[in-house]
Amino acid sequence: MHYRFDRIVLRGTLQVLAVFRNALEKLIELPRNTKQTLLLILDMVFILAAMWSAVAVRYGTAEFPVGATEIFCGIFTVIVSAVIFLRLGLYRAVIRFMGQQAIWAVITAVTYSSLVLAAALFFTQADVPRAMPFIYWGIALLLIGGSRLTVRAYYQAKLRSLSCNVIIYGAGQSGRQLLTALHQGDQYRAVVFVDDDARLQRSVINGLQVARPEDLRRLIGEHNITQVLLAIPAASPERRREIINSLVGLPVHVRTIPRITELVTGRASVNQIQDIELDDLLGRDLVPPHPELIDRCITSKIVMVTGAGGSIGSELCRQILMSGPRELLLFDNSEYALYRIERELRELRLTLDVDVEIVALLGSVQDQRRLEAVFRTFSVQTVYHAAAYKHVPMVEYNVAEGVANNVFGTWYAAEAARKVGVETFVLVSTDKAVRPTNIMGASKRFAEMVLQGLAQQAPRTRFCMVRFGNVLGSSGSVVPLFREQIKRGGPVTVTHPEVSRYFMSIQEAAQLVLQAGAMGTGGDLFVLNMGEPVRIIDLARRMIRLSGYETQLDSYVPDAVQIEFTGLRPGEKLHEELLLGGNVAGTGHPMIMRAEEECLSYTRIHGLLTELIRFCDTMDCDGITSVLHAAVSGFGNHEVRYDHVWLRQGKGRLGLLSGTKPKSKPGPAVVARSNVQELFPDKS
Repeated sequence: MHYRFDRIVLRGTLQVLAVFRNALEKLIELPRNTKQTLLLILDMVFILAAMWSAVAVRYGTAEFPVGATEIFCGIFTVIVSAVIFLRLGLYRAVIRFMGQQAIWAVITAVTYSSLVLAAALFFTQADVPRAMPFIYWGIALLLIGGSRLTVRAYYQAKLRSLSCNVIIYGAGQSGRQLLTALHQGDQYRAVVFVDDDARLQRSVINGLQVARPEDLRRLIGEHNITQVLLAIPAASPERRREIINSLVGLPVHVRTIPRITELVTGRASVNQIQDIELDDLLGRDLVPPHPELIDRCITSKIVMVTGAGGSIGSELCRQILMSGPRELLLFDNSEYALYRIERELRELRLTLDVDVEIVALLGSVQDQRRLEAVFRTFSVQTVYHAAAYKHVPMVEYNVAEGVANNVFGTWYAAEAARKVGVETFVLVSTDKAVRPTNIMGASKRFAEMVLQGLAQQAPRTRFCMVRFGNVLGSSGSVVPLFREQIKRGGPVTVTHPEVSRYFMSIQEAAQLVLQAGAMGTGGDLFVLNMGEPVRIIDLARRMIRLSGYETQLDSYVPDAVQIEFTGLRPGEKLHEELLLGGNVAGTGHPMIMRAEEECLSYTRIHGLLTELIRFCDTMDCDGITSVLHAAVSGFGNHEVRYDHVWLRQGKGRLGLLSGTKPKSKPGPAVVARSNVQELFPDKS
């Protein structure tokens, strides 16, 4: 009998809770104005209930006389309390996100209401116990504040069931700020801090215990952790690398908040959780920049960046803006890329509070007249030439345009700078220019030789080149591709098991380009110290494991991301080089070297350029490669096998084998490039 009664009580309790939960959910879904009105009415009911309960508690019975004076005091207290509650903003706060400030507002409002009640009782001489206002304060606070805390607790419990559990690595100020930010959202639920500071371990911060790093694996299993969030923005690169290495292999996705420099400059905030920064993947020791070198060609000068909307060009613009030029000119042939970087720089200018005029200019580096007009009109003093086609397979598919943009774009920009008298001209080059096996690399090496030849003419313009390898995070980098593939669950595609590349973060590369440009005396070829080459498969494995997955190559592993080898792409090499020979000298900067490489006379360069113009105008790919072979050391007998137009015309080897015949005889280009003599009448 008792067992049946217990079951009935339990069932009834569960039904009441279910009704209460359903009613609460419906209330939460109501419009905000309606909820505020209902909450005000409920608070007034709570005030009446608190006054009645206070007297009942004091008398010890629910039966006591109530006269007209007591009723007047009660109504007066309700009306004045409603005004006080509204003026204190009790209904502006969102209950489910209610914080410490909102709780204090409730305490203040109930205190004022108690004072109003006490004053009304005193002046009307109502027949109630003198302790009644004090008891009323406690009961009203319990009802009004408790109801809000109950709703918040219910909502947070509901969110916890939908959010993923995370560990915050770092219990310092940034970690506490991150925890506060996570409480405002519904995506993450922090369950514990982890910190290597022994003074913080075993303590409780903002309701979370601080554990040791050695307990990470156990904590991940106990709390079903899916992500570890690094809140160590001020840590040194060495310490960050140690922490990240300790997390590789754990079954969690490792993410981070921005670095302290980005937080200080306002470019990022603590709650911007992101994947592990790209330079952390390399584990490189960053060398602080030399401000005097960066400022030498920038501060209070008029600076122009070609290809400003590209990966390297846009980062150069950001770094240049921080050094305070008088005017910054952005030059690009992509309207959208130019619009995007201009808008970003204008926002950054406001953040940095610098007085720099930003000018966005549409144009092609193959239009020398446009370049001359820009240089002369704005009295440009420093040019960073980052405009180029850098995607190796894409240039193999479009040989004539790739060569024209990389070679003629550099030549025309340099000649325009020489004619106008620009002080410094810096070419951004690539390691693929060393013993190139592809058209892109050969065109960049030829562009370097053009500047070396121009420097022999002893112009007023200081020409120099800066050569480096791949930058992580650029538009052509493998890192964004790998991240996208990992997000989809794989497979991650790697061209070859042994392929390796030199890597550098895009911020470090831009800083070193700016510093190297200040060291040039004329015709200098600077090579950045890229460290040791990185095997692409090792980079892929590291990214997969930091994303919380295992890697799968030969054997089957459950819930693993597979790595597939696709073969080298057109024009790619297994390993890249930075130097053509061994003749290299230091510069006083540990990350910048000066290379001495062979170069041709400008007369010879000029003759080869004349031939190259003719072949590009007629889209003669064999002629283009023959000129590059004659000019560029290490560039062998490259056979054009991928150019779409060349193959469709049946001139390539693959086109001839397939029996394709040209639809029409090749003729001169409809709009040929300007004749060399017309552009440069002073050159023979």
